[in-house]
Amino acid sequence: MGQTQQKWIARLLIVLLILLILYMLSRVAFLAEPFLLIGKALLLPVGIAALLSYFLHPLVEKLHQNGMERRWAVSLIFLAVIGLISFVVMIGLPFLIAQVQHAFAQLPGKINELTVLVNRLQDQLNSLPEPLQSQSKEWTVQLEAWSGKALDQVEKVAVFLLHSVFAFLVIPFLVFYFLKDYDLVEKTAWYVTPRKWRQPLQRYLKDLDQTFGSFIRGQLLVSLSVAVLSIIGLWLLGVPYPILLGLFIGAADLIPYFGAFIGAAPAIIVALLESWQLAIFTAILLIVIQQVEGNVLSPFIVGKTLHLHPMLIILALLVGIQTGGVIGLLVAVPMLAIAKVTLWHLRLHLMND
Repeated sequence: MGQTQQKWIARLLIVLLILLILYMLSRVAFLAEPFLLIGKALLLPVGIAALLSYFLHPLVEKLHQNGMERRWAVSLIFLAVIGLISFVVMIGLPFLIAQVQHAFAQLPGKINELTVLVNRLQDQLNSLPEPLQSQSKEWTVQLEAWSGKALDQVEKVAVFLLHSVFAFLVIPFLVFYFLKDYDLVEKTAWYVTPRKWRQPLQRYLKDLDQTFGSFIRGQLLVSLSVAVLSIIGLWLLGVPYPILLGLFIGAADLIPYFGAFIGAAPAIIVALLESWQLAIFTAILLIVIQQVEGNVLSPFIVGKTLHLHPMLIILALLVGIQTGGVIGLLVAVPMLAIAKVTLWHLRLHLMND
């Protein structure tokens, strides 16, 4: 038996052993439920804190390389971020709260107006020929179903955020200590990693940082720019709730391809309830902003960092919305980028063996 055949037999045995272990664990999964509950409770604060630390770490390293002690660099950046957030909250939060309160106060009347508008449109559709009537009714049913699912997802996210208030309070402290003790975390991870895996794992993390990190940082900056442009444009047009709608448009811009339509829909509907002329101007504004985002901001800030085929991204989004709803849409593309880098390094590892 050749050496290559022995390697493949060994790999097959390892796979079978892993499957056997997974099967045995599935039979005693009830014993792990308390630990899973603890892990689920820790996942949100630790995960967000690790992600924020990952974003802020390059700034800490820049200050540290220029001669500033790490603890002072972390303290300076931490205070700067807290000051910026406090400034934004003090300036923008009162306007945002006022718009949210006004929106909830006006919501019943706006729903009635929208119902009248839909009924009027339905009466016009009923005057169409029979084939067009059937198609329009089918589209109406699909739109109602999609709207109901969207509202359910928003409600779930709101309830989840309310239940996670304490977890969010812990995050700043975790971020501070992650950044302050980064060298200790790095050394610990280095020593607990088997010696033969250290260099390949280091290359893997470097490639992952170049692909995932540059994309996430760039996409967040692009979404922030889109939010600011949308807020200013909607305010100049006189659309109600410009801050609320602009922030939603910026958040939806994190979703590739479909985000532009998801973000534009509420703004156009709110404008339409004022007048059809305002709705047209709002649609034109959002088209212009998307053109600026697609042709200026994204190529300049993000570039083509993922090198993924659009079909793969669309499939990832479909899987994301089916498995995780709104959150699934937001994390689908980053997870796809991680999977791409991981599979590429696994292939290199197998080829080297």
